[in-house]
Amino acid sequence: MDRGAAIDGKASFPLLEALRSGFEQVGGGLLLTWQVFTRGFRGRFDLGAIVYQIEHIGIRSTAIGTLTALFAGMVLTVQFGYFMAKFGIAYAIGRVLALSVLRELGPVLTALTVGGRVGSGIAAELGSMQVTEQIDAIRALGADPIKKLVFPRVIATMICIPVITVFANTVALLSGAVVAKVVYAISFGEFFRHAFEAAKLNDFTSGIFKSVVFGLLIAIVGCYKGFRTTGGTEGVGRATTETVAISAVGVLVADLLLTQLLLTL
Repeated sequence: MDRGAAIDGKASFPLLEALRSGFEQVGGGLLLTWQVFTRGFRGRFDLGAIVYQIEHIGIRSTAIGTLTALFAGMVLTVQFGYFMAKFGIAYAIGRVLALSVLRELGPVLTALTVGGRVGSGIAAELGSMQVTEQIDAIRALGADPIKKLVFPRVIATMICIPVITVFANTVALLSGAVVAKVVYAISFGEFFRHAFEAAKLNDFTSGIFKSVVFGLLIAIVGCYKGFRTTGGTEGVGRATTETVAISAVGVLVADLLLTQLLLTL
């Protein structure tokens, strides 16, 4: 009777159950972050594992980041140019595009596109190890799974996302300059002159700082979901799907908070 009432109560308050689960996952993610930075730098760490993860995460994700930035720069230039031409200021497209890309669109679009691939890959790898009890075997051998599995992936993602963002920013500005030249007859010199006049060092550094935070967030979500995977191959698929969704929402929420913080500094 009591068990049936508990089940009915749980079913009657799905919102409360969702909130409880959400707070539990946020707490688990924060705890995992703390463990990564307190255990990872303790003693010697495997530099080779970090280099391998940089190659696995970064180099293989460059293509999707480049493709996204290429078309994002073109679309934004067409959109900005269309409305700015109505006021006779199409020559300043470079100014608007540079600020938009460096501060917001470059870091966010890279985190959403590259992060989806990276986060789901991490969740799938660790989830498969979890359901096949490989992580338990690592513990049984006296090794620390956080230091051996999570730390290299977190550090590599925090390095790769900002590097890909810098590359994506460059591609977006170059593609925008080409569109401005072809569609609005704005020379490359004029485009980049306005871009460099508008963009300051803090615009670039704020975008890179956001990328580092986004990389940390994506890696932690992927590792947390991987370590919590249950239910065999079906559970692995569920963990990867949840990782992509949570990472995307987390990036957007973090972007709002970081933007407000950086604007007040």
